[in-house]
Amino acid sequence: MPGFERFGDLERKELQDVMDNGVLMRYGFDGMRNGHWKAKALENELKNVLESDYVQLVSNGTSAVSVALASAGVGAGDEVIMPTFTFVASFEAILLLGAIPILVDIDDTLGLDAKAVEAAITPKTKAVMVVQMCGSMANMKTLSQVCNKHNLLLVEDACQAIGGRYDNKPLGSIGDLGCFSFDFVKTVTCGEGGAVITNNKQYYTNADHFSDHGHDHEGNDRGAETHPFLGYNFRISELHAAVGLAQIKRLPEFLEVQKKNYTILREALSKIPEVTFRTVPEGGQESYAFLNFFLPDLDTARKTINGFKESGVDVCWNYFDNNWHYVRKWNHLKEAKSLFPLSKEIKDALSLLSKKSFDQSDHFIGRNISCLIKMSWTEDEVKKRAKLMVEAVKKVL
Repeated sequence: MPGFERFGDLERKELQDVMDNGVLMRYGFDGMRNGHWKAKALENELKNVLESDYVQLVSNGTSAVSVALASAGVGAGDEVIMPTFTFVASFEAILLLGAIPILVDIDDTLGLDAKAVEAAITPKTKAVMVVQMCGSMANMKTLSQVCNKHNLLLVEDACQAIGGRYDNKPLGSIGDLGCFSFDFVKTVTCGEGGAVITNNKQYYTNADHFSDHGHDHEGNDRGAETHPFLGYNFRISELHAAVGLAQIKRLPEFLEVQKKNYTILREALSKIPEVTFRTVPEGGQESYAFLNFFLPDLDTARKTINGFKESGVDVCWNYFDNNWHYVRKWNHLKEAKSLFPLSKEIKDALSLLSKKSFDQSDHFIGRNISCLIKMSWTEDEVKKRAKLMVEAVKKVL
């Protein structure tokens, strides 16, 4: 991760094909495109890779989450439970629909804690959104049991975890709907792009229409299509889809490189007694896009990050002080800073959020260091990196 590190002839070929054909929009212009449909081709590839009956491409991962929730009927006043550790897009996608984000603690998987989820359920709860952060997964068996018990939707955000598996299923395919991002820094990139996957035909049909202004896509005359319901523009372009079409065919290659580099780093760090690693639930297999490990306390983690920087070790973070990925510094959310008026229900929920503490999440995020695994590293570079990381950790300890 990211896939742009491996751009090559296949990506250029698919892009040139779109340019030669001249149709950049994924819908319509049937007579001009001469049978070239990059978005459709990518959706078919994703069906196979993600072992899902239906795939709807959209403009990005954020819109994928909004489209997935809307397609299953989540909207104004509904509560959606989400983790404290994710990307700001998670609550943005919920708020876009007028729904209410309810944040709960994570556990040592760095994913949603099922006990915290169950404690947060109210009569307004409509969905649980699990986010498979940093290439691995939450305890999906337990979360599925909670959702089944309370008749809740399980929406799976696997934007950072394509290629990971749980219980012999691809991450993203376990919940009622799954969401993916193909932005510039993902393992498979389109530059910008996303996807919604599901085995529910009605959810798929809703996603197909909703993401294109409500068009029903019946027939071959776009101007004659009807609009069964309101929709918005979350379309992907043929240019973006062309890049993704090349990249998805190379996913096995990408995963092999990630696993090799990940393993070298993990084996080196595992020799330090004070270092432990995130829990991967039984039956789970990471995508190896990130290596996540724990140190004894927050102070040690902070000093280690500084040591990494001094040693020239990049793309490693302690998210405790990060304002993109962890609740602690999401002040714009807690203070409900919006360009447009928010509903009273949302304001009340965010007011409560600003007063809530997440001690369990702090415990795990404070001690965690997350390292991106690059595919551009040579084996010698990875081994050198491993040596520098071990030295920096030992120096702090």
